[in-house]
Amino acid sequence: MEILILGGTAWLGQTIAATALERGHTVTCLARGEAGAVADGAELVASDRSAPGAYDAVAGRDWDAVFEVSWQPGFVRDAVRAIGPRARHWTYVSSGSVYARNDLAGEGESAELLAPHDGDTADIEVYGAAKEACEQATAEVVGDRLHLSRPGIIGGAGDHTGRSGYWVRRAARDPEAPLLVPDTPAAATQVIDVRDLVAWLLDAAEQGIAGPFNAVSPIVPFAHWVEDSREVGGHMGEVVRVSSEWLVEQEVGPLELPFWLPGDGTAGFFSRSVSAAEAAGLRLRPPRELLESVLAWEQADGLHAERRAGMSAERERELLGRIA
Repeated sequence: MEILILGGTAWLGQTIAATALERGHTVTCLARGEAGAVADGAELVASDRSAPGAYDAVAGRDWDAVFEVSWQPGFVRDAVRAIGPRARHWTYVSSGSVYARNDLAGEGESAELLAPHDGDTADIEVYGAAKEACEQATAEVVGDRLHLSRPGIIGGAGDHTGRSGYWVRRAARDPEAPLLVPDTPAAATQVIDVRDLVAWLLDAAEQGIAGPFNAVSPIVPFAHWVEDSREVGGHMGEVVRVSSEWLVEQEVGPLELPFWLPGDGTAGFFSRSVSAAEAAGLRLRPPRELLESVLAWEQADGLHAERRAGMSAERERELLGRIA
């Protein structure tokens, strides 16, 4: 296939490009080229998507598949108008954040959606509404050629957010030190391995699969995620379980302890139904394979590297001291 990736220099786009090239496809990436390099073998078309004529270099061609990941409605709207009419298949990687409610577990793709953001640009506070605006803008142009993927947390090697790697990184970083864990063993977690997501996106493009899909993993109880992380990371120290109420009192935020969500109305965050995607061909590897992959990457990058999510060793020791 002749594949166009709008982006392609950041983590997900790079992985799509590299995997597509491994499958024998031809890949072009339209991006500024500032977030990173394109995958070896891909062509970079350098372009600022905010500039007039941003898509002129690729709009006059027929594409077998186009992949879009942006959450800025203006970028998405302009791109699909310029390129969409000549694309055989279009994939928009959206997000589970487009759903209006997060208090019901197990909901599928027909669940209520947020009202779309009404501007061309958006900030992170309206991320879900911006993604929904992008979904609608894309559907208006490409119609039944649209594959709409709604992942939750994407994890694995290369996850610079630290969300999928925190617990296994923490286990390996301080294997004998006490481990601070929220006492929410039955809470749901869902993390899709980036390799599984990308394979699914490419399968859908190759086979012409269209429609909206929750691209998520089966639910893993939080206690299982922590124990698997301890085993993979080699943690042998004490596990100190504390209540959500205590963590809130200590002003601990959810990003400090990934997959812990305090308060009511959160049952649906990590418990979306994946049945439609699995029926259409999504294949998922066991969570331990994801943990092994992300730990190897974390070790190569440095177990003390700063991440947006996760608790520092100093902060954890401070909190454990308060308990003692």
